[in-house]
Amino acid sequence: MSRRKKIFKITLLGEGAVGKTAIKTRYLGDTFKKNYTITIGADFAVKRMQVNNEEVTLQIWDLAGQPRFSKVREVYYNGTTGALLIYDISRRDTFEKVAQWIGELIKNNSNRIVPVILIANKSDLRGTEQEKVTYEEGAGYAAELASWAGFDIPYVETSAKSGDNVEDAFIRLVENIENVMSSRSSA
Repeated sequence: MSRRKKIFKITLLGEGAVGKTAIKTRYLGDTFKKNYTITIGADFAVKRMQVNNEEVTLQIWDLAGQPRFSKVREVYYNGTTGALLIYDISRRDTFEKVAQWIGELIKNNSNRIVPVILIANKSDLRGTEQEKVTYEEGAGYAAELASWAGFDIPYVETSAKSGDNVEDAFIRLVENIENVMSSRSSA
């Protein structure tokens, strides 16, 4: 009896320069690069991982965050299984636009609400004068989103620079996808 392969389409969302590409690069095993390179449209990568003794293939879509790419992004959302919704703790505007990103994801993914991890990136700046969004604000917003969505939306603070919690964010997203899929199929 052959087991069905699990393939999850993971979309990385957030404003430009919040660290989406750096998080993806770090997760794929590369080191942090100081120079910022804009993503034009979308970038794609594949990673396999073991979850509960099963192989899961992640198709990771890193979408450009700049407003000028909004029309291009629309086509890349379709089929999204889960998303990392990323903001930069040193830029309050990126936190304030999280709701817009959720709206864009739902609108362009057949009006489906999918598992999301809310990520506060650049946690290495926590406790410095550059910090503009507190831990409590981020965690509180994730709780509000969970209440609205009807399932857990974890809050994770990452540092693409140091690698802190980057792998954990992907693992938690996959676990969350599994939990949501399981609860939907048993309902």
